[in-house]
Amino acid sequence: MASIDFEPLTYGELSPERRPSPAQALVPVLGVIVFLGIGSGYLKLAPHGPLLWSIVLTGLVGYYWMGLSWEELYDGIADSLLMGLQAILILFTIYALIATWVSAGTIPGLMYYGLTVLTPEVFLPATAVLAAIVAFSIGSSWTTAGTLGVAFVGIGSGLGIPAPMTAGAILSGAYAGDKQSPLSDTTNLAAAVTNTDLYDHIRAMRTGTAVAFGVALVLYAVLGLRAGGAIPEGRVAEIQSALAGTYDLSVFVFLPLVVTFGLALYGYPALPSLVAGVFAGVFTTVVVQGAGFTAAWDVFLNGTTPETGMKLVNDLLAAGGVSGSAWTISVVVAALSLGGLLEGMGVLAVLAHYLAQGIRSATGLVIGSGVSAILVNVFSAQQYMAIVIPGMTLRNLYDEYDLESSDLSRAVEAAGTPTGALIPWHAGAVYMSSVFGVATLEYFPYYFFAFLSPAVLFAMALAGAATTPRETEESTAPSADD
Repeated sequence: MASIDFEPLTYGELSPERRPSPAQALVPVLGVIVFLGIGSGYLKLAPHGPLLWSIVLTGLVGYYWMGLSWEELYDGIADSLLMGLQAILILFTIYALIATWVSAGTIPGLMYYGLTVLTPEVFLPATAVLAAIVAFSIGSSWTTAGTLGVAFVGIGSGLGIPAPMTAGAILSGAYAGDKQSPLSDTTNLAAAVTNTDLYDHIRAMRTGTAVAFGVALVLYAVLGLRAGGAIPEGRVAEIQSALAGTYDLSVFVFLPLVVTFGLALYGYPALPSLVAGVFAGVFTTVVVQGAGFTAAWDVFLNGTTPETGMKLVNDLLAAGGVSGSAWTISVVVAALSLGGLLEGMGVLAVLAHYLAQGIRSATGLVIGSGVSAILVNVFSAQQYMAIVIPGMTLRNLYDEYDLESSDLSRAVEAAGTPTGALIPWHAGAVYMSSVFGVATLEYFPYYFFAFLSPAVLFAMALAGAATTPRETEESTAPSADD
């Protein structure tokens, strides 16, 4: 879990000579938008270059215009990387886990049996529901996507469902389940930074999550009826034959799955559970699949390129191992470095301050909190920042309006947690795109929950259902609708 000891800079803490002016805050922000828009959007470059351009521009503004020292700029980068360290370590581990689970027969086994029981018409809503159940049970959307999610992309391909649709359904279920799980790091973080009881926070999110996920399921059901079509005769049997002819698909291939999810259910954090899953994958590769010890650990490092006799299956099961994670992790490190600069320079604090200045009602406060979480997601590239910065910056305003802290915790998580996977340079989006083998902008239109969760929050706020007056004998707060 991310450290909750992180204290973001606030506007009031910044001395006037240290505080960025509105122009100084806007220049790097506009630079990020222009560089990423032109570089990634127009020139179709990988995000590495545009992120580096943004880092350089932001650093130059901080050093030459604001007069900050290199040490101050570096500290901002280091703090952000430290906060995102768990995400980086999970990325390394997930790449290894996927490769070892392929060689162990775990993912091929899930594909084989999934093709037996699922049909194109029910596949998308069933995938979303199963992902939600697993994510709720283990408290991790990332683990759910990197394990069962990978297998479901393969099953969907066998059923004629485009991979971007499957990825969207997995993400919707994974993030919906994660938001309601008391084991989730973001759920605990949102409660902690807003001084909210964990279960009060979960109860506050329940209605909005249920509505958003319910609408998403209806959309997936409609989409599934149109997307599946007729499976070419013999296609499923051909895929299953290729899998069964390459791997031993006995029940023992699911040992890594049992170990990983069993530890997570028992309460172990995601990272040690995933590491145990890697060891279980190597063990199963050696014992069940008959590979040599050295060969099994070579898969861990260099990945697997299976030869099943069917190109579709080979492509689905190709995995890069630890060495294949370099592209993804380099994007995450660059994005976290940029976010750390923007936070450490006080740019995000200034933007939050001016946003708060424009709030005139309790309804506007809730909507502004959600918008803040989304904007921090865009500029910091990590969901922890999207929860911590608005959660700690805006909580005094909730006191002024005599609103329950759960209104704030619900707002920052409903808008901050699921939307990160929509932003191509965000750590969550880079991770999800890499494990699914689907570009962020390809699954973007099918990841319904990311749009519905903040939309339902804003609708509830406008209807007066997202503001809860605090039970006090005497209130000195401004009227909720003044």
